Amino acid sequence: MKDFEDIDALMADIGARARAAAAELAYTSAERKHAALIGAADEVWRRRDEIIDANAEDLVYGEEKGISPAMMDRLMLDEARIRGIRDGLRAVAEQKDPVGAVIAEWDMPSGLHIQRVRTPLGVIGVIYESRPNVTADAGALCLKAGNAVILRGGSESFLSSTIIHDCLVTGLKQAGLPADAIQLVPTRDREAVSAMLKAVEYIDVIVPRGGKGLVGLVQREARVPVFAHLEGICHVYADRDADLEKARRVVLNAKTRRTGICGAAECLLIDWQFHTKHGAVLVEDLVKAGVEVRTEGELLKVPGTVKAAPDDFGREFLDMIIAAKLVDGVDEAVAHIRRYGSNHTESILTENDATAARFFERLDSAILMRNASTQFADGGEFGMGAEIGIATGKLHARGPVGAEQLTSFKYLVTGDGTCRK
Repeated sequence: MKDFEDIDALMADIGARARAAAAELAYTSAERKHAALIGAADEVWRRRDEIIDANAEDLVYGEEKGISPAMMDRLMLDEARIRGIRDGLRAVAEQKDPVGAVIAEWDMPSGLHIQRVRTPLGVIGVIYESRPNVTADAGALCLKAGNAVILRGGSESFLSSTIIHDCLVTGLKQAGLPADAIQLVPTRDREAVSAMLKAVEYIDVIVPRGGKGLVGLVQREARVPVFAHLEGICHVYADRDADLEKARRVVLNAKTRRTGICGAAECLLIDWQFHTKHGAVLVEDLVKAGVEVRTEGELLKVPGTVKAAPDDFGREFLDMIIAAKLVDGVDEAVAHIRRYGSNHTESILTENDATAARFFERLDSAILMRNASTQFADGGEFGMGAEIGIATGKLHARGPVGAEQLTSFKYLVTGDGTCRK
């Protein structure tokens, strides 16, 4: 890895080249972007052994750095996950190109015909930790939406990300698109992040994807607009009218399928009437599955549970740990989620339509689910092919950020010698 003495100069050069590439991408045909993504997917699969070897070195680096088991899981690549990267690139390639799509159109009495159409944002900066697959996901989605992108991956995923980035550049070149359309910051130096956050002349929006520390830093220090979620504190509420077998399946999946992703359940709320009818079966299932259940009161009678600390509610564990609590009805569950949640994803388990409607109406998280695992909080599962992240703010993009969410819009106004009176 090359050392760079002047990080500000490096990032200014990258930014200027990205801005130039973005100007060309804004009018690039859907066919050429499709070709670039298919070419990149083929190259990723062709170089899969090389990616796995580089990833092995990244894993050693991550272990020496002392990153958490959840982060190590996010970092690890095997052939199955590389197949997922390849398939994700192909899925984005096959999506309808959002650029130029007419969102709305209307005629005015003045004789003007007005269209609101999708247009690229310009240059997007993506700052992420651990997950080398984000290199492919972010590069693909930004390209699909006609944006240039500057990728600054985690230091622990540097070698894996470098090869994946090479594959993306190969696809760009094969399609006759500028290689600068997708750039990877070629240093682990943390100063590169600071430079990106203040690069208002080059970057139109920053997307941080990582833990609370990274996202909090970006939100505090960025002068560039940010799409972000701070934490994935996801709740599952088992209502008094929940179907027992559905609830057991969903709760286990929501917590244990993959504990290190932002859609993993971190808190289980159980209605008292459900508990009275079925006992502590949901908690018992979790304990049997090896989950440390941190709870209070009646649920502490379940063997294997642990007394919850005050800060365990409202905590993102990203591990085989979950907080659990008994609540008196949907309104108490909603109040708890409002107090401790992060506006990411919440799921209600119920067969009662009115209760589900109340839950949906009174919460404003980016994703609300009924009788479904929070692990579905994923752009791919939403039919977006991939995602650049889950946005929990209320401006512009919200929920899974796919290609369509990486566009803005402009107005095209047509007259016929039309003058204003």
